[in-house]
Amino acid sequence: MRKEFDFVGHRKLFLIISGCVIALGILFNILFGVNMDISFTGGTLLSYSHTGTVAEKDVEKLAADILGKEIDGVDDVGGTVSITLSERITLEEQDAVTKAMEEKYPGQEILLTKASSLDAPMGHMFFIKCLVAVALAAALLMIYVAFRFRKIGGWSAGIAGLLALFNDLLVAYFAFVIFRIPLNDNFVAVLLSILGYSLNDTIVVYDRIRENRRLMDPKTPIRDVVNRSINQSFGRSFNTSLCTFTAVAVVAVMALVLHMDSITSFAVPMMFGIVSGFYTSMFLCSPLWAAWVEYKEKKESLAKANGKDRKAGGKKKAKKA
Repeated sequence: MRKEFDFVGHRKLFLIISGCVIALGILFNILFGVNMDISFTGGTLLSYSHTGTVAEKDVEKLAADILGKEIDGVDDVGGTVSITLSERITLEEQDAVTKAMEEKYPGQEILLTKASSLDAPMGHMFFIKCLVAVALAAALLMIYVAFRFRKIGGWSAGIAGLLALFNDLLVAYFAFVIFRIPLNDNFVAVLLSILGYSLNDTIVVYDRIRENRRLMDPKTPIRDVVNRSINQSFGRSFNTSLCTFTAVAVVAVMALVLHMDSITSFAVPMMFGIVSGFYTSMFLCSPLWAAWVEYKEKKESLAKANGKDRKAGGKKKAKKA
């Protein structure tokens, strides 16, 4: 029989690895900050497709002269030039910029492909609502896990799963920070997708633990039950995660080649979330839950031993009296 790997015994190492990744992400966040899309901050985004060549500095000067406002940035990628402002503009101002672009670049088939304009308070409110939606989804998932696995721990299993999910969400967020991907509505889609995907691997392990506790000797230590359950689930979860990661990676590469930024901003963080989801489900969630159960059992054993000592002491005093 193949020797089983001691996941529970190495939990401190896994915690250190996870802590280092989070610390690195926080460092990047402090040093470089995070790019926020106008969906969350408010402002204006105008995107124009073109067939020739345009100079970003010329477009920035043109837009600034027409609007009389500071331009936050101009990017020309894959035949599409985008103008970003931190302020909202009127429809008339938008038409004026479009007309000026057509006059400056005749014969280049200038076409307005995207126009977004949002007040800052509305963007902030939308961002808060998105975070509330993610938090609510995480809480409901924790309650679901606690109810479904109430026979093996209930709330302790749910809380362990929630901690693992929180780690996965941080990793996805750090992917946005490191690759300088603006936080937009795709950010929320990534977080919600990772919540469901990561929890699926966790549920597979918890199901195996519940089954093994029924099949194995009742006196079997919880760490042995958990270790066997993770070892039995590891291959299936690894293959599933690898297939999913490969599929998303192919999509990400194609999106990069075709300059499809909206797909890239979803696929790249999702790849990191898939890896983190597998890691936390196998190496963090169940070992942490096992450590908690061991601590609880040890505490109960000590309480019983102390109770017996008190009773024995009371009987001795009664005999002496």
